[in-house]
Amino acid sequence: MRILFSSTPQHGHLLPELPLARAFRDRGDEVAVITSASFGPLFAAEGITLFPVGPEIPELLAEAARLAGVDDPTVPDPAVAAELFAGARIDLTADAAIAAARDFAPDLIVAEATDYVGPLVAAALEVPYAKLAFGPLIPAQFTDVFDTVAERRYQQRGLTVPQPDWYLDPCPEALQGPDWQAPHGRLPLRPEPHRGLNTPQPPAAVPTGNGTRPKVLLSFGTHFAEPGLLRPVIDALSTRADLVVTLGLTATAADYGDGLDHVEFVGFTPLAELLSGIDLVVTHGGAGTTLAALSRGLPMVVVPQGADQFLQAGAVAASRTGVAVMPPAGTDAIANATAEVLDSEEYRTNAQRISKEIAAMPSPREVADTLAGLVG
Repeated sequence: MRILFSSTPQHGHLLPELPLARAFRDRGDEVAVITSASFGPLFAAEGITLFPVGPEIPELLAEAARLAGVDDPTVPDPAVAAELFAGARIDLTADAAIAAARDFAPDLIVAEATDYVGPLVAAALEVPYAKLAFGPLIPAQFTDVFDTVAERRYQQRGLTVPQPDWYLDPCPEALQGPDWQAPHGRLPLRPEPHRGLNTPQPPAAVPTGNGTRPKVLLSFGTHFAEPGLLRPVIDALSTRADLVVTLGLTATAADYGDGLDHVEFVGFTPLAELLSGIDLVVTHGGAGTTLAALSRGLPMVVVPQGADQFLQAGAVAASRTGVAVMPPAGTDAIANATAEVLDSEEYRTNAQRISKEIAAMPSPREVADTLAGLVG
């Protein structure tokens, strides 16, 4: 088979597709990806073809802000988000994506949940497509706004936004909302923490225990790790725990100021390599980080900053696998939540229960085999 993946050019959107892409590759299928050129080294190392179409995120954000009529594209705004995913990205990527896909001639397209280029290619080429979700089902009041913006772009090309043939769902049912109903074509897909090339999946995380200080991973992902935001949190938490702090894509340890020799700073590192020996994850609540932590049975403190992070925060709080600290709560609230989770075995017990549910979900290879059979 020939499988074409499509993603917004951001790590949090693209990396959840990688385990399934690897599974198809390892089956012997021909696999290619549509996203921006900056991910070339990642896919070259994986032996997966990249079609480098469309601009990088800064240009897409600037165009989305222009289309939405706002000055600052970094301020959370549904209109900017809709124009980013369903407006600007289609405008600046679709034609090149369709041309590349025609040459590749895919049998199946897999698109991440906020990608509208992959479905457009599927509609233009009349091939089936599967939507790969991040975490809990995004409520319709948000996705309807995206769909409305996308529909105009599709209509300009004589197309209609297609419904996915399959919904690949990495979110265990215990984390879904109380009114959740399984989407049409749902196929559960076991989420995996991002791991490096040829690195085997590590065993479940084991807490440090034994009377030592707990070890806390402080990770606000690739785009929300702002030193000015995190330095007060580091100071508050380091009195209680040993800290591992992720730097995001551009920051350095020096950006966080002086007097932090006791803190372990790490650059971009696959989560599968960071979670071993961790007792607690303090995070912005990106879907990938949330599911990775729970797959290892680790409780969390979630401090959402934007996007779908509030969905993950709500799911963690409702499942009692951690505590959500909602803005505008400050550093003291984060420190208190951290103490609460570390001091209560309930959160770890619940997180370990979720990890067993995740482990029972079909693996990426099993889902790849299922999709191959369904596509024929």
